[in-house]
Amino acid sequence: MCFSLYAATNALQRAYAPLLKPSGLTYPQYLALVVLWELREATVGEIGRRLFLDSGTLTPVLKRIAALGYLTRERDPADERSVIVALTPRGRELETELATIQRDIACTTALSTEELFDLRDRLHDLRKNVNALQPPS
Repeated sequence: MCFSLYAATNALQRAYAPLLKPSGLTYPQYLALVVLWELREATVGEIGRRLFLDSGTLTPVLKRIAALGYLTRERDPADERSVIVALTPRGRELETELATIQRDIACTTALSTEELFDLRDRLHDLRKNVNALQPPS
């Protein structure tokens, strides 16, 4: 099971690569932007919670996206320990430009909409069950 999940994840990330190439984004960068397209602005911690990434992993990803001009990163004046990440106008425009990517990937899977939602729900349950067995860090 684990190898099948790993191989499927790699295949999906390879499928995203040519679709993201014109924007200069990698798949992890795209995921961070998906969160920001929903929230418009968030702390690094909030983005990390939604993507299940720690700030040490996420910060370099966000720095590279900022270098592309899609977002800004600024210390929260109310809490210097916190960094607020916000979309730039170019980052907001990118949402429209990349709007068809998820549909294109869904078509690539050759699964029905019902099958995709069922798979998503099962994977959420799998993640939740495995995480429940892990000691708190």
